[in-house]
Amino acid sequence: MKALSKLLLLLLAAALLLTGCKTPIRTDESPTPVPDDYTPAPTATPEPTAVPGEFVVSGEAYKAAAIPNDNNRVFYEIFTGSFSDSNGDGIGDLRGIINRMDYLNDGDPDSGKSLGIEGIWLTPIFDSPSYHKYDVADFYTVDPAFGTTEDLVELVELCHARGVKLILDLPINHTSRRNQWFTTFLKAHRQGDTDSDYYDFYTWYDGDTDRAPAGRSFAQLSGTNHYYECNFDGGMPELNFDNELVREAVLAVAKYYLGLGVDGFRFDAAKYLYFGDHDSNQDFWIWYIDELKVINPDLYTVAEVWDGDGVTERYYPAMNCFNFTMADKGGLIAEIANRGNVNRYTAYVESYLNKVQTLREDATIVPFIANHDTDRAAGYVTVATGSMQMAANLYLLGPGSPFIYYGEELGMRGSRGSANTDANRRLAMVWGDEDTIQDPEGTTYQKKNQISTTAVEQMRTETSLFTYYKKLLMIRRANPEIARGTYEALKADASDLGGFLATYNGSTVLVFHNASMSAKTVDLSTRTDRVIKELRAVIGQEDATLTGTRLVIGAQTSVVIGCE
Repeated sequence: MKALSKLLLLLLAAALLLTGCKTPIRTDESPTPVPDDYTPAPTATPEPTAVPGEFVVSGEAYKAAAIPNDNNRVFYEIFTGSFSDSNGDGIGDLRGIINRMDYLNDGDPDSGKSLGIEGIWLTPIFDSPSYHKYDVADFYTVDPAFGTTEDLVELVELCHARGVKLILDLPINHTSRRNQWFTTFLKAHRQGDTDSDYYDFYTWYDGDTDRAPAGRSFAQLSGTNHYYECNFDGGMPELNFDNELVREAVLAVAKYYLGLGVDGFRFDAAKYLYFGDHDSNQDFWIWYIDELKVINPDLYTVAEVWDGDGVTERYYPAMNCFNFTMADKGGLIAEIANRGNVNRYTAYVESYLNKVQTLREDATIVPFIANHDTDRAAGYVTVATGSMQMAANLYLLGPGSPFIYYGEELGMRGSRGSANTDANRRLAMVWGDEDTIQDPEGTTYQKKNQISTTAVEQMRTETSLFTYYKKLLMIRRANPEIARGTYEALKADASDLGGFLATYNGSTVLVFHNASMSAKTVDLSTRTDRVIKELRAVIGQEDATLTGTRLVIGAQTSVVIGCE
């Protein structure tokens, strides 16, 4: 097998001609050129006027706390091309995110001005012909529409200065057909050069002698009778992970970005590296993550394994996985937020944590309501009914590492709709100022269906959803037991009341939810043997009071209670 150095040298070779494909290829979406004399004006983050840095709970002023330096933190997913535009071309970019950091996290946990997120997930930023960038043409180049490597390094440094971790979306299951790995693979097959390092770089079969493996998709390499695997799209050929050079190549990519200071990765389509073979996938990911942890022992990694728990658990020996059981319109969070049984939710979380922590000691849960591949949450847990707020309470006042999808904190809407396009789920952030960000190519979602309020307005309004999310994150930070403690579901009964106990560094809190539409009274001594001390925080549609062990909790409201 030839040395990896030869592989890296070939990455720098001139591009070869592209091949045809049986499956339609995505349209080339080259960035709009910017004139040499164009000087972008900085995008200013609006200054909130009505919300102070502390708020009152049960008569006492309450402030946020500093973020512990671990991975049990709230992440914010940014679909990079739809977030904020710094240069007037309508496409979101890294400079736009830099300009908006005061909105996300201003570096002062007591200011009460920013949302207070603790991590950022960027969807792919690499050079790519598509608007979504999941088909990478060059892993070592930031897409020109998004900026430069220098912009990325600046963003990483700004995040770190404010206690925020930054992770990149790394789609290594497949590449673009424009990737030089693929063009060299194509050349080797056309020339019959079986000695080429790239001849087996992608999975393929010989149409003359082999049959296509069942259940998988293939397209013909033009000029040959060979077929390459492309399960997601004809423009996304799949790498061959039985090839040691492929493994080393994708490892080198991740090491490069760790060298630039990024804190970890979200791995796209993690269960598809070996199609239908979870054991081989697991073996690869264990090796891959172990190699990366040599560089950064505190590496943050999370896998997209879009499947039931029985499948995602097979990937936990390597890394945490997004929890799809809890997500989307049919998920557990939406069910409970719409007046479901809270005890079912807390029992599930406890069972899930116990299971994954037997697979890996530091494993945890990674909940979310929606992301760039689902319809937006505000369409099925609505702000007007209070179910959106209740859903946020459930997953943000809980353990692990929850992910907020950009604009969720504003109640942004967006659904695939009859046009069946994911672009409708990735609409432009509604800033309400001079930002020139535009909806992505292919959008059919009607503007009249989007929310009428903007980030500017909501930042200045104490009753807005933005302010609600901000307070939730402040409560979570001020009570580290919630994110980092042991998890014990309370004694259950058939009701829409429920909660859990969390103990961390010798301190215990009780988190209790009322998902119903009316106030409830509960004697907490029937739920736990712990000594009930004080009411630390209340958040929801109504208020709550605590007298001894007697809790009166308003409709669609959650509380945090100190215990012994």
